[in-house]
Amino acid sequence: MYIARVPNRSSPPAILLRESFRQDGKVKSRTLANLTSWPPERIQALDRALHGDFDQAALSEPTVGPVFGLLYALKQVADQIGLSQALGSRQIGKLGLFLVLARIAHQGSRLSAVRWAEGQAVAEVLGVSQFDEDDLYDALDDLAERQETIEQALYRRYRQQQQAPPRLFLYDVTSSYLEGEHNELGAFGYNRDGKRGKLQIVIGLLTDEQGEPLAVRVFEGNRGDPTTVLDQIKILREQFRATELIFVGDRGMVKSTARQALEQEQFHYITALTDPQIRRLLGEGVLQLPLFSEAICEVEHEQRRYVLRRNESEAVRVQHRLTDKLDKLAARIQARNRKVQEQPRRKPEAGLEKIQRWAERHKIQELIQLRLEEGQILLHYPAEKTGQVVTKLPHPNPAQRKILQALQASLPRIAGSQLQDRHPLHSTANQ
Repeated sequence: MYIARVPNRSSPPAILLRESFRQDGKVKSRTLANLTSWPPERIQALDRALHGDFDQAALSEPTVGPVFGLLYALKQVADQIGLSQALGSRQIGKLGLFLVLARIAHQGSRLSAVRWAEGQAVAEVLGVSQFDEDDLYDALDDLAERQETIEQALYRRYRQQQQAPPRLFLYDVTSSYLEGEHNELGAFGYNRDGKRGKLQIVIGLLTDEQGEPLAVRVFEGNRGDPTTVLDQIKILREQFRATELIFVGDRGMVKSTARQALEQEQFHYITALTDPQIRRLLGEGVLQLPLFSEAICEVEHEQRRYVLRRNESEAVRVQHRLTDKLDKLAARIQARNRKVQEQPRRKPEAGLEKIQRWAERHKIQELIQLRLEEGQILLHYPAEKTGQVVTKLPHPNPAQRKILQALQASLPRIAGSQLQDRHPLHSTANQ
């Protein structure tokens, strides 16, 4: 059998499936099917099959090839966001792309990534032949050397898609601990992972307002959060050529040094006030407590805008914390009084001083009264105490006001559930 293409004057040629046969010593042919309506790909495949191109494809036993779908899908995403183009088409760039895809799909070390690649269609999808962990470490070095170039390429693509530069930049840091001891940036610092005795590195991420990453930097493990902002300003000014933007960072990030640097570059910024800053502004009369309400309020002072609002979730959290402190204080007093009763040689005065120091350490000494009576420590919650505290504070800050409100809400429960159960504890609160 064979495929014949018969010219047809003004119409497309007729494509026929024919076979040859002998009749009376002569070679003749007959048409088996008209393939003119078939797609060209199907006709080509049938033609190749008739020529025997697929004879070796029929195996006696089925075999399992490498996994294709996972890497292929990730590669399509990398192509869509421009990562493949930014890393380049060289072998070292393809290995860098493999590291990124393997980090998503496998999340292991470089050595384990090499082992994982043995079962994946790396050559078919990425066009990368055999490689080992040393090649991957070389790819990491290449990524480090070309980091700014890669970020700029991705940022140019981002600008083309958005048709305008971002005006709002979000920035935050995190840390990651290290198991080894030999790392150029590894140092002991504020550990967010809860791993004591481990070296760590600090990682800063800069994104747009939608959270799309634009730049990332790694710092020493003992680097303070505010000091990393200066590097981000340099990236925005020199690498992204930003001229007008709003920098967003938390209250521990945008402090005096960072604010001065941002103002020097004429960048706007958004951050949160710390408790000492709120107390200072209240003392100066810039802010007033009634402004902290359910409605959003705005105050302008010295070319700065303060947006104020009462935080209900924070108020609930403070109330729970205060209730817990008062519960622990009552339990400590009960335990101390019990020991004095069981061991008459104990000095009640020493126990009172210890309880007073505990109350001062937890900043509740102004909300309670402690005294000794017949060797027992008595705890009082005067109903008028909260008013006295307010009058003693000419400008109580929001945290203090929340504590007072929480105390008023917590006293009836504490007084009813604990303070009346034991004779040595008394409450004068209005229940």
